Amino acid sequence: MAGSKVRSTYRCGECSWSTAKWVGRCGECQAWGSVSEVAGASASTSRTTASAVTSAAVPIGQISADTAVHHLSGVPELDRVLGGGLVPGAAVLLAGEPGVGKSTLLLEVAARTAQRSQRTLYITGEESPAQVRLRADRTGAIHDELYLAAETDLGAVLTHIEQVRPKMVVVDSVQTISASEVDGISGGVTQVKEVAQALVRMAKSRDITVVMIGHVTKDGGIAGPRVLEHLVDVVLHFEGDRDSRFRMLRAVKNRFGPVDEVGCFDLGPDGIRAVDDPTGIFTERHHGRVAGTCVAVTMEGRRPLLAEVQSLVTVSPAERPRRTTSGLDGSRLAMVLAVLQQHCGIKLHQHDVFASTVGGARLTDPGSDLAVAIAVASATFVSAPPAGVVAMGEIGLSGELRRVRDLPLRLAEAARLGFEMAVVPADPGAAQGVRRASTDRMIDGMRVVEAPDVATALRLLHLDRRTKHALEVLEAAD
Repeated sequence: MAGSKVRSTYRCGECSWSTAKWVGRCGECQAWGSVSEVAGASASTSRTTASAVTSAAVPIGQISADTAVHHLSGVPELDRVLGGGLVPGAAVLLAGEPGVGKSTLLLEVAARTAQRSQRTLYITGEESPAQVRLRADRTGAIHDELYLAAETDLGAVLTHIEQVRPKMVVVDSVQTISASEVDGISGGVTQVKEVAQALVRMAKSRDITVVMIGHVTKDGGIAGPRVLEHLVDVVLHFEGDRDSRFRMLRAVKNRFGPVDEVGCFDLGPDGIRAVDDPTGIFTERHHGRVAGTCVAVTMEGRRPLLAEVQSLVTVSPAERPRRTTSGLDGSRLAMVLAVLQQHCGIKLHQHDVFASTVGGARLTDPGSDLAVAIAVASATFVSAPPAGVVAMGEIGLSGELRRVRDLPLRLAEAARLGFEMAVVPADPGAAQGVRRASTDRMIDGMRVVEAPDVATALRLLHLDRRTKHALEVLEAAD
């Protein structure tokens, strides 16, 4: 009988979609160049036979969870994002743009871990040992329990782990490590998958915390196969503006804690340090009332942050006025301007509008819509809002103000920082949806004004057209 014919199979390295013939673009995830040939299957029918098990199945109640507990990393903001600290046997992937401070952060974490008499191994595949030592001298990350090795071969990395026997391993970066027995260049789909699988197996079998640094693509996604994010237990994104020292750490995936926490850091010449209260970075302290400004209270994870919105409105010399934003969503600004023109009588179709945030803050929370509207109205009438006022609320297309999540936390943070007045959306009046008139109440010494719509909010702050005209008449009479 002739030998069985082997069929060629092609599989996507991103999503594991398979096809009988090669294609340049995956039919499932639409990734280009990710389909490659895999070992063909025999045309004859074959069945997988039972084999020996690695460990017997036991009732889940008999499994000990003592080893899967959090241990503090020594960096409070990182512990906040991780849900309490690092877990033995966990595989963590930290991604971010070049130069954002990933290596500096993890060298600090490695040094803090070594200071607690837990041996730590730092594998560098991008820098020489001397370069890492210079950064360690600058940041004070020198300790006898912190070991350093420069390797790009996976076998050598595993050998270092066997010899040093650390409690924590940092790999900088996973795209620079390659396995000699696997085809492809380092950083390729096959290589990254093999390296990540080997490191994850090592972490699980020896209860070692493995933290891998990952590169990102020009679109901001993690470079390499999508399966890389499925293999690890925690995926963290480290982000920040190149022109600002402020950095934010977010959890995209976390099997041991929440994914709605945010850590704040300050990247300076002497290293990176945690920022417990970042509000002052995003607000300006003016000597008096300034037109075109308003402070918004936004939520970053579970943490309320105050950020100042600034606006400038000028007569446009061009036929099509400009709408320029920095730190704000341009489409939401366009929506706010349309609502101001349609429901508040503020004509902006012949004016250039510039809107930005202070300190490089990025406001994506819809709850900052009201602060943007107040800043634009204030800049239009060249009239400053009352001193010590904050605003929070989402604006609907019909001009109504919608409630935002975690409003008590936002108000408590504004009151703690000494603000005197807060403008917030009013509670829905009744089931019929009737808007109530504005109401006032006091919270921790701060006056809270509720407004049903944006027009009412502007009128309460003397920033609408009719109030502006009345004030001008009174000033002229005096």
